[in-house]
Amino acid sequence: MEKKLFDILKERGYVKDLTHEREIIDLVNGEPMCFYLGIDPTADSLHIGHFFALTMFRWLQDFGHQGIILIGGATALIGDPTGKSDMRKMLSKEEVAHNKAEVKELVKRFVKTDGDNPAIIVDNADWICDKTYVDFMRDIGVHFNVNNMLAADCYKKRLENGGLTFLEMGYMLMQAFDFVHLNKEYGCRLQIGGSDQWGNILAGADLSRKIGFSEGKKIEPLYGWTCPLLIKADGEKMGKTATGTLWVSRDKTTPFDFYQAWINSFDEDVERSLSFFTRMEISAIKDLCKKDIREAKKLLAFEVTKLVHGEKEAIKAEKTAEELFSNKGMSDNMPSTTVSKELLDINIIDLLVEAKIVTSKSEARRLIEQNGISLNQEKVKSVEQTITDMDLTNNSLIIQKGKKVFVKIIFQ
Repeated sequence: MEKKLFDILKERGYVKDLTHEREIIDLVNGEPMCFYLGIDPTADSLHIGHFFALTMFRWLQDFGHQGIILIGGATALIGDPTGKSDMRKMLSKEEVAHNKAEVKELVKRFVKTDGDNPAIIVDNADWICDKTYVDFMRDIGVHFNVNNMLAADCYKKRLENGGLTFLEMGYMLMQAFDFVHLNKEYGCRLQIGGSDQWGNILAGADLSRKIGFSEGKKIEPLYGWTCPLLIKADGEKMGKTATGTLWVSRDKTTPFDFYQAWINSFDEDVERSLSFFTRMEISAIKDLCKKDIREAKKLLAFEVTKLVHGEKEAIKAEKTAEELFSNKGMSDNMPSTTVSKELLDINIIDLLVEAKIVTSKSEARRLIEQNGISLNQEKVKSVEQTITDMDLTNNSLIIQKGKKVFVKIIFQ
């Protein structure tokens, strides 16, 4: 018997929280309905956490449901305090406008925006920014109890650190209003998102009920569904790597670095990641991971890189990795960085920092002392070593950090 969509998503690990389990199961397995996913453009790219939520969006879309991507042009000006110990850096209106344009284009790579059942992309600035403060507070703020808000997980860290601002308190009101607005304009019944958005999603469903009651109307309930956050076996977010956030924009994370991040996955994370980022049968995933975890990692790295950057870039990244690790750290397509030739006679520690191979001099010193840095396949033995013309071949040299990081440094 063919599996229903909800069963597929549950089997693959997409279910964390549901506001109304039975109703959501019937909704998702039934006739086409409208749902939405919100993304705040707090940066000019998407990270792997966004991409994960978009894979869930695409499953729903492929099964015929009408999806809305909400780009938070208004909410990004406030910043979601969820899970933050400090207040987010406030972005200017110009920064948010730039980020919105970039994020919209990236979203179009992962969800269908034309052809059959295209996704709708909306911006909450269109219905929030023109409202006056007094009107918003009279229409929306009147339905929120501050005691209940302060008990929500999304405000706990900020509250514990004694720094919760009234600005941040307004975020939940705005996101809740988004859900109500989309329900009114498009008949949207379901909001999806990461589990860190649970409190904001509940607020939207509750706001709809309260507004309906105050207006004497019978309102169909709104539903919320969260998927788990991508947490690695060591407890760190999957979107974080040794070199920073794992972005889907190749200008921020190169396809090779993106590929390598997945190759370097913990063994315990591979099965779950293949379940999320490929459409392989679960039984096949389990068999592969049990039989050959290294091949499973290679498949994961290739498939996710293909999804994000295209097959051509995935093939190139795979080939580069094979050349680097089987050809003494050499490849025509290996990662490279350019520095000024005036830096010749520079100390090895300063070069590592300048080339961004390490984040600090103390990290460089520690790696050298632990034999973790090689220069042209030779271990660097001293923190006092300097780089001279004699170290260069065709104005470049190869630095290896640990077993898996290779960088060509070009002097020009």
